[in-house]
Amino acid sequence: MLNKLQAISDRLEAVVTQMEDPATYADPDLLRRLTREQKELEPVVEAYRAYGQAEADLASAQELLSDPEMKEMAQEEIQRAKADMERLREELKLLLLPRDPNDGKNVVMEIRGGVGGEEAMLFAADLFRMYVMYVESRSWSLEVTSRSETELGGIKTIEFIVEGEGAWSRLKYESGTHRVQRVPVTESSGRIQTSAATVAVLPEAEEVDFHIDPGDLKIDTFRSSGAGGQHINKTESAIRITHLPTGVVVECQDERSQYKNKDRAMQILRTRLYEAELAKQNAAIAAQRRSQVGSGDRSERIRTYNFPQGRVTDHRLTGDNKNFAIDSVINGGLDPIVDALTTAEQAAKLAEAGELAEAGE
Repeated sequence: MLNKLQAISDRLEAVVTQMEDPATYADPDLLRRLTREQKELEPVVEAYRAYGQAEADLASAQELLSDPEMKEMAQEEIQRAKADMERLREELKLLLLPRDPNDGKNVVMEIRGGVGGEEAMLFAADLFRMYVMYVESRSWSLEVTSRSETELGGIKTIEFIVEGEGAWSRLKYESGTHRVQRVPVTESSGRIQTSAATVAVLPEAEEVDFHIDPGDLKIDTFRSSGAGGQHINKTESAIRITHLPTGVVVECQDERSQYKNKDRAMQILRTRLYEAELAKQNAAIAAQRRSQVGSGDRSERIRTYNFPQGRVTDHRLTGDNKNFAIDSVINGGLDPIVDALTTAEQAAKLAEAGELAEAGE
């Protein structure tokens, strides 16, 4: 682990050095990537350096044990340094866990009323209000992009974007079916009804970024065909470019110059590949949304909001840690649930890492 930490420390120094280069500021994309990487590496390096300092403090205190006048103070320092090292060791284990690649991104959320008729739509509206209050408590921003309501104020479907530091890392746990148990306002007999709404949480799609490797291109020249006189018949100015990985073929013979035809063909190829990559990204996002929300059936729930009993139960948690006060949660107090889910996820990753280490992988 220490070798890995030293490599991370060396990388941070390299990033800082590169950011100090004036040429870096001429490339906004590079500066943005370096700034993001610096932000990710700094907490790890700070904990690593603190661990090194605690290790040095321990060594210094142990040297003082031989001095009778300093022995008592040295023993206290030894205990403190050992406690710091243990705490920092656990902190570093967490910091070295694989990061979610979407951490740092903004979030696109969608809420839909599920099984339960009008009550499900009213519950969807309550969920949206809950998220609005949570966003406000975190000082994030929220923008509604589409909304469809019922006559009673319920929500058939709503889509919105949440922007802010840590939005994805906190809200990603909300995806799935949310079940509610309560007496609906539409129920005159006072019977408790079970309804559901679905929540999809997706990382905001970034601009498609791709690079065309010249080695992936096959470029052929040939004589233009069609009307145009002797020049078209005798000059190999037409260009055919084949993108080998995808099989996309573009031909251009409109210009008399081979160079102009090549530039135009590359422009068309780049556009077609961009559109294909964008379509692939949109399809992946749609598939991710479908996998998150399921059918919206009550039995697929991740969380139950039980109003008569005054509690919210997250079914991904176990023991006494899975129940929370409904008044707090429905008014935006989601942090205790999110913290518990984060801790559970980290524990699972640490256990997996320990199993891999024992297996020698």
